[in-house]
Amino acid sequence: MNLHNTEYVRSAAKAGDFLHDGRAQIAMAGRSNVGKSSVINRLLDRKNLARVGNSPGKTRQVNYFLIDKSFYLVDLPGYGYAKVSKTERDRWGQLMEAYFADEQITLGLLIVDARHKPTADDCTMAQWFKDTGCPFAVVANKLDKLKKSEVEPNLARIRETLELGEDVPLVAFSAEKGTGKQELLSIVLGCLAKG
Repeated sequence: MNLHNTEYVRSAAKAGDFLHDGRAQIAMAGRSNVGKSSVINRLLDRKNLARVGNSPGKTRQVNYFLIDKSFYLVDLPGYGYAKVSKTERDRWGQLMEAYFADEQITLGLLIVDARHKPTADDCTMAQWFKDTGCPFAVVANKLDKLKKSEVEPNLARIRETLELGEDVPLVAFSAEKGTGKQELLSIVLGCLAKG
């Protein structure tokens, strides 16, 4: 699998724009300021495939990236604290609900901040992934900002707060340093191999 062979395909602003071509879809969700774009760029070894902004909330649509012509990495709108109107936030919420209801997800990846207890929104998103019945993994990003002694307790708190079963992988990740990249890639490729 050539992860460098990546192309942006489209942004869906409404359910009618969602892709249904039979390819696997790896859906990535996370709070507005959790570094989702950085995780995507690190995973694919690209500098700025997914737009990294100084202000959170840049992803406002469902963005599809085709990887090696075989599967999609789907970047979902960030939720949480982006400085946008309530109307716009509601639109994002409806778009996300429509995407989850569309039942195209092969694997879900929920990006959370390794430094903090998951928010109520993170818990809701984890529940959405659980409700799809598809496999999902949680990626605890910003690991490089923790002391070594904080890592295990923080991961335990994330697992407990999100009520993750033992079957849900929790990957300690640093988009900055690349920590956890191989583990995350093996989860993604393993899921794709199962088809």
